Amino acid sequence: MTDRKAWIGDEVYDEDAERTGIITDVRGGVYILRPVSGGGSEWTSNNSDRLTIKVPREKQALS
Repeated sequence: MTDRKAWIGDEVYDEDAERTGIITDVRGGVYILRPVSGGGSEWTSNNSDRLTIKVPREKQALS
């Protein structure tokens, strides 16, 4: 985990949605997330403070 703010490409735990996803975009302060695997619908988060980084984007290719 890291202390920096979550950003595009990070795998995060969304405390509000109670699920893990990858941030694919940020539009007007709204974070767009997709499931880590298995497909499924995208969802949004308006509060970056509720997104906890599980795997930083820098390590995505290594995992």
